[in-house]
Amino acid sequence: MDMAAAPLAESSEYRIAPALSARIIGVCLIAVAVVVVVATVVALLLHWPPRVLLLVPALGLALTALLAVGLRRRVVVNLMPQGYRVSLLRGSGVRAARWADVQDAVAATRLGEKCVVIRLRDGRSTTIPMSALQADPDAFARDLQVHLRQGSGLRPLA
Repeated sequence: MDMAAAPLAESSEYRIAPALSARIIGVCLIAVAVVVVVATVVALLLHWPPRVLLLVPALGLALTALLAVGLRRRVVVNLMPQGYRVSLLRGSGVRAARWADVQDAVAATRLGEKCVVIRLRDGRSTTIPMSALQADPDAFARDLQVHLRQGSGLRPLA
């Protein structure tokens, strides 16, 4: 019987979900609208030329468009052979850790939302809401388990 080790899991990148991206862009558009209103009031009070009023919304919309393009490519969770890294998720807890520091990963519901909680041996944790990822939750959980198992030094029996 050949006892060759199974190949190690490659790095996996999980991008931001379109719904979360849309919410972030919506907040930016509201901020642009507030800046336009404030700039309009200031321009009227200080008698600025009308072209300033055209420049402010154009610049704001251009920056929002750049943000939208950047968000489409943004990786939220990166599972690597040596550990994981989480970005862009406010309140997720620990942003990065090695697999050797992970105690386990469990499914949970936080504020009515399905999540995966990666619990570390020192009592800290990372919470990843499934709605933040552009991925099938079951496929993500399987991939996470493979990385965790292999990162802990465990290999499946052949």
